Amino acid sequence: MPADAPTIVATSGGWVPGHRTRIAFGPLIQHCLDLSGVHGRTPRLTHLGTAGGDQGHWNAWVLEAGRAAGVETTNLSLFPMPSVDDVAGHLLDADVVWVNGGSVVNLLAVWRAHGLDRVMRQVWEAGVVLGGVSAGSICWHTGGTTDSFGPGLDPVTNGLGLIPYDNGVHYDSEARRRPLVHALVADGTLGRTYCTDDGAGLVYRGTELVEAVVERDGAGAYVVERDGSGAAVEERLDVRDVRR
Repeated sequence: MPADAPTIVATSGGWVPGHRTRIAFGPLIQHCLDLSGVHGRTPRLTHLGTAGGDQGHWNAWVLEAGRAAGVETTNLSLFPMPSVDDVAGHLLDADVVWVNGGSVVNLLAVWRAHGLDRVMRQVWEAGVVLGGVSAGSICWHTGGTTDSFGPGLDPVTNGLGLIPYDNGVHYDSEARRRPLVHALVADGTLGRTYCTDDGAGLVYRGTELVEAVVERDGAGAYVVERDGSGAAVEERLDVRDVRR
């Protein structure tokens, strides 16, 4: 059953330490599954680790986490080639597509080489919930800040643009993120930019933000915009705790 509107959950979280597994589905991933509207059967989640180069150990950890959560979980890898014959069909069969972190610049390049920029729009419009962390958050937006080019931070402005705003991740845990977002908004490189602390997520229905959600105490979400004088102005958003 697809979500009742195109839905994206863009986060700086999602994974938590597992009890008997290396990682576990945290409340933000569980929230994606809830938003998919699945009832009466096992939900299906497909994980893409493109931004990290489709690391085998991460894929294995994700499958273990899925089993522990009672979720039918698969990996879609693109290295050294797509791991399924029908990429679009595989993604459309999922209830949730979760995109892991890493290099958003490399992710976008590889996805475009394989036509996933077009496929993801089709999947989103079909009601599959799209979610992700870090690179897997920025990719859905028009751009944001990234360390993909080197140990410093730089702007990236060629995101998929399903969400017509920019995105800042790890806002509280990496000291350079907030000042760079403010500088890039002030100089016009980035437009309206929605940002998340670690453990926070942004829920979009269609192209509009409808809610900010958190899975840890103190996590926040923010919007940064340019005011009439050309300065960047930040507003903290209301958040809802989705822990069970």
